[in-house]
Amino acid sequence: MASRDPRPGTAKDRALDYVKTRVLTGAFPGGELISEGDVAAALGMSRTPVREAFLRLEAEGLLRLYPQRGALVVPVSPGEVRSVMEARLVLEQFAATKVVGRGPAACAGVFQRLQGELQRQRAAVDRGDWPEFLDADRAFHAVTLAESGNAILSDFYASLRDRQMRMIGESALRDPERVTRILDEHREIAEALRDGDGRRALRAVQTHLAGTVRAIGLAEDLI
Repeated sequence: MASRDPRPGTAKDRALDYVKTRVLTGAFPGGELISEGDVAAALGMSRTPVREAFLRLEAEGLLRLYPQRGALVVPVSPGEVRSVMEARLVLEQFAATKVVGRGPAACAGVFQRLQGELQRQRAAVDRGDWPEFLDADRAFHAVTLAESGNAILSDFYASLRDRQMRMIGESALRDPERVTRILDEHREIAEALRDGDGRRALRAVQTHLAGTVRAIGLAEDLI
């Protein structure tokens, strides 16, 4: 029986949200061929808005269309993984250093916000809500960037959002134990910042990002 999305928006918007969410969370993994018909049936709509959504996602680099066959979910390349993770390493270490440099009050405030997102992640795991888990993951890391005081770098970090979500989603599906490690690594980052321990915070960020790289299957070390 077809499921109907009760949320407002055009049919194209709903089709776009449905497919993109599944690509970013790894429910539609890289290398999988998906069809307009299957998506249309799942959403209870015609193929036309699904086709429009596929075209949009092809423009974003997430799908590759093949006439009469469907759409291939474009795999995440090793080069893309390395580029994104290297950018994150530079940005997140910079942000952690800036937060620690602002003193105990700033560190305490950041810790409270990080704790809120970490709790949201834990609740999402308990419910099996992976889109919510990934959204909280993104928000967790964005907290420190936002508090770094550099709006340009914070905005650039935000531009990596879709790539980050997809890489984390795919790594979690490949290695379910990775979810537990993500929560532990987030806790370590948050507590290092709470304590104003800059060196420990930098090591925690390195460990966390290197773990994501390994879970995705990139053979080379990040650091």
